Amino acid sequence: MRKSNYEKFPFVAVPDGANACVAGWPGIAARLNRAIADRAAKKTILVVECYPGVDVAVVLDELRQRLTPAFVVRANEALLPPEKADALVAPFLGDDDPVFGFLSDLTLPQFFDADRLRQFQAQVENAGDGLILVVGCGASLISPGDILIYADLTRWEAQLRFRRNESGNLGVENQSLPASLQYKRAFFVDWRVADHWKRPLIAKWDFVLDTNNPREPKLADGEAVRRGLREAVKRPIRVVPFFDPAPWGGQWMKEICDLDRSAKNYGWCFDCVPEENSLLLGFGDLRLEIPALDLVFDQPHALLGDAVYSRFGDEFPIRFDFLDTMGGGNLSFQVHPLTEYIRRHFGMSYTQDESYYLLDAGPAANVYLGLRDGVDAAAMARDLEIAQVGGAPFPAEQYTNKIPAKKHDHFLIPAGTVHCSGAESMVLEISATPYIFTFKMWDWGRLGLDGRPRPLHLKHGLANVQWERTTEWTKKNLVNRFEPLANGDGWREERTGLHELEFIETRRHWFTKIVSHHTFGGVNVLNLVEGDEAVVESPDGAFAPFVVHYAETFIVPAAVGHYTIRPHGSSVGRECATLKTFVRT
Repeated sequence: MRKSNYEKFPFVAVPDGANACVAGWPGIAARLNRAIADRAAKKTILVVECYPGVDVAVVLDELRQRLTPAFVVRANEALLPPEKADALVAPFLGDDDPVFGFLSDLTLPQFFDADRLRQFQAQVENAGDGLILVVGCGASLISPGDILIYADLTRWEAQLRFRRNESGNLGVENQSLPASLQYKRAFFVDWRVADHWKRPLIAKWDFVLDTNNPREPKLADGEAVRRGLREAVKRPIRVVPFFDPAPWGGQWMKEICDLDRSAKNYGWCFDCVPEENSLLLGFGDLRLEIPALDLVFDQPHALLGDAVYSRFGDEFPIRFDFLDTMGGGNLSFQVHPLTEYIRRHFGMSYTQDESYYLLDAGPAANVYLGLRDGVDAAAMARDLEIAQVGGAPFPAEQYTNKIPAKKHDHFLIPAGTVHCSGAESMVLEISATPYIFTFKMWDWGRLGLDGRPRPLHLKHGLANVQWERTTEWTKKNLVNRFEPLANGDGWREERTGLHELEFIETRRHWFTKIVSHHTFGGVNVLNLVEGDEAVVESPDGAFAPFVVHYAETFIVPAAVGHYTIRPHGSSVGRECATLKTFVRT
């Protein structure tokens, strides 16, 4: 394998930001005391609004000790009793399904007792002189404050806190629940509620508090954070990837991405999923970590482009992730829901069409894709049901095409197509964003990392299988649909998909010299799929040269417009390749 040059902690440098961020509670308290003194007011209301999962007790304790407020309000004391919060969210969590619910349209005020909220509002308004400290999720419901701090948290860190039994869901102390059920509630309820409340507050942030790393909290000026977000949409950017083990996980990413060699495996890498990834803003030597979604919320037109925004709103519709089975096992045999099904059953407006691009492959690599000719639907359903209850293993090769796979193959997977990647494959998965909606129908009889059977959703799966997608249709429509489009001095362009049923277009460029690109008003997402490194440049110098390395995914915001890519460093004189995606309009 090649030596790793994969950058795991990319960041956006904030212009004039060197003095706009401090680290550690003593520095944070000193910065806030200056802000309070600068007001030269007898009374100052300091509001710390917290995203679900933030350790409110620690934030409150540290600030109370160091700022010595005259009066303290804990927003959680105005929340509904836990049993009422549970009843409020119950319609969105459904039955005992451990994975799926229905996307909530609840709002944050609904989680609060109206009488208690009014009492706290009156107490803050009528409090005497001095510093009034209001802290917690929903603190800004009690008062808009004279100084507003937003304590943010990335979804990935929130998930890790669930796994460590350190955090409960919004309005309840349910740390003893399995992390999977906490995640389900957060995905369908908490994060929807909190993001809806966060969006209009971004413009009002006086400070942003980063406690993703409890050992080194950081505080940045709100305007400097917004300046960093505005800077991010003027140039190519990368979000911070995260890696996770899997029951089928492999060994490839350990070497290519320079990960812990002692770990059992790494199966996942979310390399560009703004709903899950974080964004690092650089303030001199300090790095402030915020959810990448904050960029989507604050700069949707410049990031996505008007046409994409008009279709998807402030959601990032394209997802890139890695699935590593090199030295591992098969992925689960699965299918994704059709658009009408996902809308009716789960409240999502679009579905997870996807594709597998092979970054690498072993000699025995293969992909299970589509149904074999003459498949008996009733017999397949019966065999899946037998396997699900512990009977004979499901004979996958009797029902589905097992297609040999090699490096740089591209397999297209519109919703409703049965599929899974086999062992000895390194997949760059390119898809629409609703990644949670995967119906596993067979998992090869193995257990999850927790030692329990992984949840299967056979009823949902069978309801979405498109039985007419058999061998001939699959090979014609879904396997290596490479179409030459253009060429020039030292480059050539191909269309590699996706299928006509999918809204994402993919283009591959092979190049030894400069290739010209343009966003044409829509966001581009690319990965360097061949070559050690390349450099992305602005023809008119609008942004500094941006170097990307092998297997790194990067975003080119719609506002960038014209940009070029060429080999760089050790790749000069060698052929490189990028895979570019954008939303068809």
